[in-house]
Amino acid sequence: HKLKENRLEVSAHQQTLLNQLREVTGTTDVQLLQQALQVSNGDLAEAVAFLTEKNAKVPQQDEATYYQTAQITNDRYISVGSQADTNVIDLTGDDKDDLQRAIALSLEESNRAFRETGITDEEQAISRWVLEASIAENKASLKRTHTEVWSDSPNPHDRKRQDNCPVGLKNVGNTCWFSAVIQSLFNLLEFQRLVLHYSPPARMQDLPRNQKEHRNLPFMQELRHLFSLLVGSKRKYVDPSSAVEILKDAFKSSESQQQDVSEFTHKLLDWLEDAFQIKAEEDREGEKPKNPMVDLFYGRFLAVGVLEGKKFENTEMFGQYPLQVNGFKDLHECLEAAMIEGEIESLHSAENSAKSGQEHWFTELPPVLTFELSRFEFNQTLGRPEKIHNKLEFPSMLYMDRYMDRNRDITRIKREEIRRLKEHLTVLQQRLERYLSYGSGPKRFPLADVLQYAMEFASSKPVCTSPVEDINTTAPPGGTTAQLTGEQPDTSVPAEGSGSGPQAQQQQRVSIHKPFTQSRVPPDLPMHPAPRHITEEELRVLEGCLHRWRSEVENDTRDLQASISRIHRTIELMYSDKSMMQVPYRLHAVLVHEGQANAGHYWAYIFDPHQQRWMKYNDISVTKSSWEELVRDSFGGYRNASAYCLMYIDDKKPFLIEEEFDKETGQMLSGLDKLPPDLKEYVEADNKLFEREMEEWDALQARKLQQEKLALAAANNTGEPFTSSQHDPEYMEHQSPTGDSKHLQEDTERAISKAAAEHDEKSPEALLNTALKVEYTRLLRLAQEDTPPERDYRLQHIIVYFIHNQAPKKIVERTLLTQFADRNLGFDERCKSIMKVARAKLELIMPDEVNMEEYEMWHQDYRKFRDATAFLLIGLELFLKKSYVEALMYLIYAYQYNKELLAKGPYRGHDEELIAHYRRECLLKLNEHAAVLFETGEEIEVNTGLSIMNELVVACIPLLLVDEMEEKDMVAVEDMRNRWCSYLGQEMEPNLQEKLTDFLPKLLDCSTEIKSFHDPPKLPSYSTLELCERYGQVVTSLTPSRTPADGR
Repeated sequence: HKLKENRLEVSAHQQTLLNQLREVTGTTDVQLLQQALQVSNGDLAEAVAFLTEKNAKVPQQDEATYYQTAQITNDRYISVGSQADTNVIDLTGDDKDDLQRAIALSLEESNRAFRETGITDEEQAISRWVLEASIAENKASLKRTHTEVWSDSPNPHDRKRQDNCPVGLKNVGNTCWFSAVIQSLFNLLEFQRLVLHYSPPARMQDLPRNQKEHRNLPFMQELRHLFSLLVGSKRKYVDPSSAVEILKDAFKSSESQQQDVSEFTHKLLDWLEDAFQIKAEEDREGEKPKNPMVDLFYGRFLAVGVLEGKKFENTEMFGQYPLQVNGFKDLHECLEAAMIEGEIESLHSAENSAKSGQEHWFTELPPVLTFELSRFEFNQTLGRPEKIHNKLEFPSMLYMDRYMDRNRDITRIKREEIRRLKEHLTVLQQRLERYLSYGSGPKRFPLADVLQYAMEFASSKPVCTSPVEDINTTAPPGGTTAQLTGEQPDTSVPAEGSGSGPQAQQQQRVSIHKPFTQSRVPPDLPMHPAPRHITEEELRVLEGCLHRWRSEVENDTRDLQASISRIHRTIELMYSDKSMMQVPYRLHAVLVHEGQANAGHYWAYIFDPHQQRWMKYNDISVTKSSWEELVRDSFGGYRNASAYCLMYIDDKKPFLIEEEFDKETGQMLSGLDKLPPDLKEYVEADNKLFEREMEEWDALQARKLQQEKLALAAANNTGEPFTSSQHDPEYMEHQSPTGDSKHLQEDTERAISKAAAEHDEKSPEALLNTALKVEYTRLLRLAQEDTPPERDYRLQHIIVYFIHNQAPKKIVERTLLTQFADRNLGFDERCKSIMKVARAKLELIMPDEVNMEEYEMWHQDYRKFRDATAFLLIGLELFLKKSYVEALMYLIYAYQYNKELLAKGPYRGHDEELIAHYRRECLLKLNEHAAVLFETGEEIEVNTGLSIMNELVVACIPLLLVDEMEEKDMVAVEDMRNRWCSYLGQEMEPNLQEKLTDFLPKLLDCSTEIKSFHDPPKLPSYSTLELCERYGQVVTSLTPSRTPADGR
């Protein structure tokens, strides 16, 4: 009996290795798999190398360069505590034996699992090849340089938290994985309370007893500090560097390596569990300690199995539950597949069977249920893992009843019913397919359409001629066409003027219709083929049959489709009865990954139960979101983004997300009131530092403003009789009768002359009033004129701009009066007298009549409008000259200035779509140019290309992502990323591979945090005339489809 058990165990172990090899290499040939095991003497690594060399012809030494994923083994999810720590192998060192030791440990764990459950967990098998393949890449990543980090805005007010908005986390160098996980856990209020109120053990004051305490207790303190800042900070986002550094030391990797979410979450929960275990053991001496982390995140399942007829049952503990994505359309399908392994008929049948398999049944679910979605598969052709971008749907409310051990019997009945329905469904779908794809050749058509086409053919007007006969109406009957078709020409009645013999035939051939050279189709050519001969009786019988057959086919098709729909609906509602909806889990957080297997960016969607809406946590950016946006980014199949981790919470345990209330007053605690005294003091101190930073900034800006005012006053104090308290804008200043002011002075003098012609005897004041009306009427007419895009009258005069944007009347009047107060106005006495009256009127305007701050704001907006125009025209000129590097910054600032203007009104700026189009096109051109340089492989060109990408393209991508409603910008970003991600599957030199791997995380970073640019390009001083002319010329030179829309 013992010998039989040993044979069973050996056989099962061999089957385990075969299954692992099949998963790793994708090889399905059993003989080939067995040959690989024999050649390698059971060594998994050598067997993998044998198969990949044999099937894929991929050099083994190149595999090391293909991995950056950090998927370490999934062993931790089935154990609690620190028992496995002694098995940790340093995978980051240079010892080549580490690989073999890691695989040995993997097989040892597999054997252990087999001895306990009878079969190895599928996830353990998959994790082995990920472990093996990731080692070399993890080593290579140690050499990479620090990723560029976005810089903070120098203005602390830009970094100030608005009201009670959630606080973001700064990305301190490829730490988006940290932000996504921490924010998801922080927003579990029960977890938040546990961390905030964690008190270190009393003996912490002494030296820690072991390395674990030396590491975990300081981390817990940093995590408490971080959580307290997320609760009560006045900053928009906080820096998690202290906690991150402790974690990175534990990972033994470079600070630029991106960590996998599941790996980090495993380690984080392990540390938290250990830290709380230390505290629990101290608090409950002599009793079995209770660990709140275990209670919160860990559950149990029962493994019920059969191994070659021998039944077994084992209970396992789990944390994050791994699920395969490939081949499934929704989360329930993934779960069903994960809960059933192998052929399980013998599990619930009385017959003795040699089949093997196992089922998992949850006996206890944790309050926080986390699913890891495995989105990697091994590409044996390339010898590396690839990300699976397939669509996988998941619900916002998940009912787990069907997977519970207490519902085992009813679930088995329902599964059997679903299996029977699916078999019936398959038969129906096959039958339907025969109706929808009818035919025996390579091309298939719906049978109803085939019958309809036959009916249309039969019903067409019969024709008596062949399609290749001469159809020229001037040709004689029975001419050349008849000879071509082999028919005997009727020569008994020759056509008039027709000849005979070869010469006549040659003339007739010329007149045959040639479809590619003759422009007009002859009127008597039938549009469709038609029968040559068909009698009324034949047509009646045929139409009757075809009508009847088509009706029968359509009815059969409808019946099949209705039956298929009913079966689908029955399957969907199989678990919808109330008895199977008693274990509800609500979706709390979705961790999203965008990118490829070895590079990408993480962010999180987290549900706010109090506001009843989804929030998007993307490093420092925390924004309102929606279920629709979550679905778009998380289900997969759209772009390169998909959910990587799903966090559900027990909907019947509201304490997980309930706020804390004051025991005495009964009021909800918020902000600093939620914190224990030590953390409250910590946050208050940090808030004071931030307030001091803002005060120092404000003082600095006040000093700068005072200095500007003093300089302005000194410049205005020229001893002239007229001294205005306000400095006129540069486009209203007139230092000389030449240049920019010339046309404005001419307009003013023309208005004065017209007013004088109407009222020759009037006083200077009356003349001024009339001239003002004349000029305003002229400008109003310009504002109302329907002009082409290249002639924008707003650039010609500020009053036109004001009229378009409905500026207050007093501001328009003062601006127009300033025009007539020009010191350089004409030299005749009439103009001088009017100028003096205008100046006097300006002096008499009281501060309460015109809000000078508002006046200055309108003039600042017009200055910004002119600057935006200058940026735009220079950027477009450079773009048209293909000087894309130089053009980019001008287009960037043109868009930014213009966007700020349009936020105040639709006519404050230029056509936003136009600027966005050329900004986008410029980035695409630069991306293409940089990619071409990279493809050369020459070091100078490669470095130039990557420099363009890092300094220009990557820096500008957040500007395109900040407004997610701009679909064209989003598509452009995806195109740029896909261009570079396409290189991942190509052979290249190791140095190029390293540069690419270092660069891709920057490109794939989805953060909308804007990098601080240098100062905008210095603009030349344009006169109004020159600005209008150059703008008109450059707009005229654009393609018609990309000119501004005339919306004014």
